[in-house]
Amino acid sequence: MSKLESLYQEVLAELGEDTSREGLLDTPKRAAKAMQFLTSGYTTDIKEVINGAVFTSENDEMVVVQGIEFYSLCEHHLLPFFGKAHIAYIPDGHILGLSKFARLAEIYARRLQTQERLTEQIAQAVWETTTPQGVAVVIEASHLCMMMRGVQKQNSKTITSAMRGVFLDDQRTRDEFLGLIK
Repeated sequence: MSKLESLYQEVLAELGEDTSREGLLDTPKRAAKAMQFLTSGYTTDIKEVINGAVFTSENDEMVVVQGIEFYSLCEHHLLPFFGKAHIAYIPDGHILGLSKFARLAEIYARRLQTQERLTEQIAQAVWETTTPQGVAVVIEASHLCMMMRGVQKQNSKTITSAMRGVFLDDQRTRDEFLGLIK
């Protein structure tokens, strides 16, 4: 039994469960495997994921990858939060393969997170990977820590944004992006 499995067995016992009952026999193993998957972003190498998918291009118009679904764990309660990420950039000599935007979002979502940090990390990764004129990221998410416990508000959404370059400096560029993702 791995250390993580053993810890999950301890948690179940501490909650008052009979860890030898049929339905819980493999739960520590399944929970450990699930947690390793849900936090796999810590062990994923961004350079390997990008895998040379940065290409020379003369395009200097806005590119938007909208509605990238993600699932993450709140670092405060270890409960899921999930939603959609919208990522835009304006190339400056280089473009990134479109699937890589979803992969970048996935890497950072697969860590214990706050939505604010997740938004910033995705924006910074695109900024550093493509050296564009600008990057914008907006994330809309529902947090189970707000829905299942505490205030128990089922329809609340949290929206965060991170802007770099022309998206930060030029109101018209920012407005164009925000209009496109509505």
